[in-house]
Amino acid sequence: MPEQIDKVYQFKPLDGYTFKQRVMIRLAGWVFYVLIKVISRTLRFETEGVDWLTDTSRSYDQPIMCVWHDRIFAGMYYLRNRGLVVMSSISFDAEYTARSIQRLGFGVIKGSSTRGGTRALVEMIRLMKQGVPMAFTIDGPRGPRYVAKPGPPLLAKRTGNPMIPLGVEVEKYWTLNSWDKFQIPKPFSRAKMFFGEPIFVPADADDDGLEAKRLELQKALDELVERGKEWSESLS
Repeated sequence: MPEQIDKVYQFKPLDGYTFKQRVMIRLAGWVFYVLIKVISRTLRFETEGVDWLTDTSRSYDQPIMCVWHDRIFAGMYYLRNRGLVVMSSISFDAEYTARSIQRLGFGVIKGSSTRGGTRALVEMIRLMKQGVPMAFTIDGPRGPRYVAKPGPPLLAKRTGNPMIPLGVEVEKYWTLNSWDKFQIPKPFSRAKMFFGEPIFVPADADDDGLEAKRLELQKALDELVERGKEWSESLS
């Protein structure tokens, strides 16, 4: 693997943090990783529409996976070890979450909609053109909750690869008191991954065209949430 690609799968140096912070980042990174693996191994996964991701006859090279932030616990485990690269915000909390997901086989590029986002998007474009798949928590890192952001349509335009909406529904879960009401699956629950139809963005799309595709992605993700609710209710 070329060095410029390999580095996104490696831990970022912690030189800018205090000794206490470095210890906390390393410890929390391990704890969150173990929590994901232990709980997710007990989940009973089902899928719908996964052919959009796995079909070898598809006309595109790499997907741009898009999922809501509150549902990434089970989603990260299902999509592990696929080489997907995600954008992670530049913050203390993001350092240990980044290390957790890197242990699951994800790559990380630092940036967000408020800090370093443009540089990170340029890096994503460059990596995608080298065959690296991408993933977005589409309303992260701070919301608004369930509002799709414009980065993925622009990435799709610049690379020719489609956005693939992903809905993640878990039968039973705990909800954290966070901005996104983050879901932690309860052990031995059923979980279902809903893959939506790929959304392509024309290379000549203008600002209005990009916004139309963002709204199309928004609608697709909203519909997957509703399908997930219907599935979950059918289990009771």
